[in-house]
Amino acid sequence: MLRRGFLLRSKTSSKTLAPKEVSPSEPPFLTTTSLPHDIVVNILAHVPRSHYPKLSLVSKYFRSIVRSREIYARRSSLGCTEHCLYLILSNLRTKENRCYILLRNGSHPRLVLVPSLPALPRGPYRSSFAAAGSKIYMFGDGNDGSTALSIDCESHTVRSLPSMPEPLVYTVADVIDGRIYAIGRDNRDLDKMMVVVFNTETQTWEPEKTTSDVEAGDMYHGSVVMAGKMYTKDFDSSYVYEPEGRKWGTDEVMNSKEWRYGCVVDDVLYYYECEEDCVKELRAFDRKERCWRVVKGLEALLAETRSSLWSKTGSYGGKLALFFPKGDERRGEEIWCAEISLERRQGGEIWGKVEWCGRLVTGFQLKESLDVVV
Repeated sequence: MLRRGFLLRSKTSSKTLAPKEVSPSEPPFLTTTSLPHDIVVNILAHVPRSHYPKLSLVSKYFRSIVRSREIYARRSSLGCTEHCLYLILSNLRTKENRCYILLRNGSHPRLVLVPSLPALPRGPYRSSFAAAGSKIYMFGDGNDGSTALSIDCESHTVRSLPSMPEPLVYTVADVIDGRIYAIGRDNRDLDKMMVVVFNTETQTWEPEKTTSDVEAGDMYHGSVVMAGKMYTKDFDSSYVYEPEGRKWGTDEVMNSKEWRYGCVVDDVLYYYECEEDCVKELRAFDRKERCWRVVKGLEALLAETRSSLWSKTGSYGGKLALFFPKGDERRGEEIWCAEISLERRQGGEIWGKVEWCGRLVTGFQLKESLDVVV
């Protein structure tokens, strides 16, 4: 791309493209091309973000650009933003929770640790994560259940947020219209289920708190959002929370399946059924038709997952990421991932196509996958 930029420069009059005053610390080839800083930022903004780690090794100048807020603002204005998949992984040896990025270069994706991000806080309970725009939010872990922080995926920095207004444990969290709804049990009264709301625009907690009027179990099997409503799952039942009116309810059709660790793509809920006494299938809940369907076309992939005792799905830029284990858990099982594109056909059938499938890492436990736009 720099070569292309140089050719464009050579065909342009010096009056049109005045050279920028270059500091001695900048690389010589940028000095000889006389490219203004603004043009360099424009060029790099068009480069896929997966190449930024290599670009940062070219020079200090490049490193400062790809780590700056300026280039992400330019990417947004040019329509060059993209979906990046972040994974929260727990090291089975050190017990640390760290943040990784799945870098895609063709059909050979690789998992890369974000070295500038420290290990995430660990407490006695499961924390919840939610992605909103270019930020990841974490809630509810820590000894008192009130921890809240955000991860800026542009600068890869962590910031503490105001403590949760109620200390919650066994939380799940999801985003609806710029607000994050965190649902969990009150740490001071475990029989009480509560909803607290974080406004991502003002970066503050809203004063309203909602206590559930249904008897729900621990919600750590996940949550999804469909049509502006938040659906959660415990061991026995499926629940729905409507922010408008702050109403709780149950969903009997969804109750018919154990949709643990599911995700939503184009307003359809997907999960991989891998219970020992069940047929291994990727299932989809069509909210409009109020029925469950089996995703077709994945027989070869699912044959590789027959021995999987767990699975998780994640939405990823309009596609589905299926995570599953291979190997011996006692020796540190491998975590594999398959990216699946989905197609709706006549009659309501849903077909899947495997874009790629490969091993990500060994000796870790997958805590969360998050689709971040940068």
